[in-house]
Amino acid sequence: MELLLAVKIIIMGIVEGLTEFLPISSTGHLILAGSLLNFTGEKVKVFEIVIQAGAIFAVCWEYRQRIINVVTGLPRDKKAQSFALNVIIAFLPAAILGLLFSKQIKAYLFKPVPVALAFILGGIFILWTERRHQANSLQQSAKIENVDDMNSLDALKIGLAQAFALIPGTSRSGASIIGGMWFGMSRKAATEFSFFLAIPTLLGATVYSLYKARHELSSADIPMFSLGTVAAFISAFFCVRWLLRYVSTHNFNVFAWYRIAFGCMILITAYTGVIHWAE
Repeated sequence: MELLLAVKIIIMGIVEGLTEFLPISSTGHLILAGSLLNFTGEKVKVFEIVIQAGAIFAVCWEYRQRIINVVTGLPRDKKAQSFALNVIIAFLPAAILGLLFSKQIKAYLFKPVPVALAFILGGIFILWTERRHQANSLQQSAKIENVDDMNSLDALKIGLAQAFALIPGTSRSGASIIGGMWFGMSRKAATEFSFFLAIPTLLGATVYSLYKARHELSSADIPMFSLGTVAAFISAFFCVRWLLRYVSTHNFNVFAWYRIAFGCMILITAYTGVIHWAE
């Protein structure tokens, strides 16, 4: 593997790990980073999805005891059964819509300008949600303080919110976390459920992407995919721990303003031709 290619792969992996669980869109950042690095093409699109597995492995490691408890408790523990059912219910909307419209999404929305618009609109929605959440918090506490307090309807609502993340630039974690807060979850509960929901969502996307591209890939691609996955795992591991501490004392306004500023920068540079954003 050439050194320059390895550096690009590591950068893309770090970008994936750092942005996957923040409400700023990992897909959007990967599209833009790939464009700046001249690291694009059909195989790169598969690479961008596959390395999400590295971020998921980081979540699995951080919550390994909880996951073990749920899996071992499924035969007899009603709380474990309810939790697993909620994750499945929340997973289904994005999975079904993704299967139905993946071709159209890739054809029309995997481009810098639509991503920039999604950044801006998502940032505005986060600011609106935070203002609403603060006003409600002054009147009453959140209805759902812990992920174990959720019911099936709560899970479905969050699943529908996550489906908006099929639009590149929206942010899967942002849609599920902000959606959870909108529907009455505490910030911590919404963030933790977003982590658990990421496991079937991103692993499913990884497996499906590899299956669809199986004829285009070869054993020669293994080093590229492996290096990117490891880089994503390491950066996501630190990001998850940091985010859990952050949400205990902060809101998401800083991410909203970042989204708006970054989206405007993309639109300005694309319009003026300062940067040629490749599709």
